Amino acid sequence: MENKKIPWWQPRVEREDYEFIKQALDANFINEGPLAERLEKEIASFLDAKYAVATTSGTIAIFLSLKAVGIGYGDEVIVPDATFIATANAVELTGAKPILVDINPNTLTISVDAIKKAVTPKTKAIIPVHVTGRGADMEKIMEIAKKQNLFVIEDAAEALGSKHSAKGGSASGGKEKYLGTWGDTGCFSFAANKTLATGQGGMIVTNSDEIFNRLRPLKDQGRFVRGTGGDDAHNTIGYNFRLTDLQAAVGLGQFAHLKERLARMKRNYKLYAENLKDIKEIKIFPSTDEETPQWTDIITNKRDELEKYLREKNIDCRKYWHPIHRQPPYKLPDDNFPVSTELLPKSLWLPSAFTLTDEDVLRVCEEIKKFFL
Repeated sequence: MENKKIPWWQPRVEREDYEFIKQALDANFINEGPLAERLEKEIASFLDAKYAVATTSGTIAIFLSLKAVGIGYGDEVIVPDATFIATANAVELTGAKPILVDINPNTLTISVDAIKKAVTPKTKAIIPVHVTGRGADMEKIMEIAKKQNLFVIEDAAEALGSKHSAKGGSASGGKEKYLGTWGDTGCFSFAANKTLATGQGGMIVTNSDEIFNRLRPLKDQGRFVRGTGGDDAHNTIGYNFRLTDLQAAVGLGQFAHLKERLARMKRNYKLYAENLKDIKEIKIFPSTDEETPQWTDIITNKRDELEKYLREKNIDCRKYWHPIHRQPPYKLPDDNFPVSTELLPKSLWLPSAFTLTDEDVLRVCEEIKKFFL
């Protein structure tokens, strides 16, 4: 149907969501409880991680991870210039300073060379961001972190289900692992435009006993186990960043469909890659067989014109973020970020929802061909 609106992204409520929500309501327990704990176990098992800790958002997942490894005032944390601003904001929330660095032009993920140049005696952590499910060069990043004694907090908000293979380096053991399980912690988002969408929500995964034992009280007012709100021991400083069972219920209902959602997103990317490969005016960013593109993205010198044309054809799409260094709170000279300054204004996310059909994706491809050819 030519007039059918094709969404850039579209969350979907599943039948199982209602069943799990009913469980929470019937139990008359809508705060964080057994359903949140079950979601933590499901995510940990899926990612082959030892622990998972549910949070109120992906931003808070990063904040709590940084707090758990001791990041605070006077510290510096290396952050890529190409990411949603929440990554830098999470660093600011700890009192530390985000140090922005440029990106790899082939993947839009953090540049390893830029990391090396940015390390100072104040540097305490690196936050690699797996942009739209593409893995940063985790093997080299982990080697730098080991050499410089830095923590690695992965921003895997867009990478649930994506894997990354090492080439056999000493820091990785040569294994294929899920993104989010390479560093000290991995942080995921369950916002409305993610593969699992609980409205707002997030998850931290870690294989460290020490970090896990710090995360639990940090997110629950200094308590390691659920308290009464009255006669409780608060042994450390903590906050209230608990995911409710109502939100977890929605996540659990969708988790039953996670594999089929991931498969559809891979299918979307494959169709775009096959049907747009001969258009010289655009570049499709690469995706390995192990990765799951959260969204399929392209670069073109006619980004704004193409976006306008597609919207006129009832096809939704989304322009990339502005480089963080161009946002007023983090303003820095363009000269420090030649790659992100050049490429982000040319980058566009195509319709990538797991609710799309082959027919939808092929229609987008045909309209793109008409625009350029």
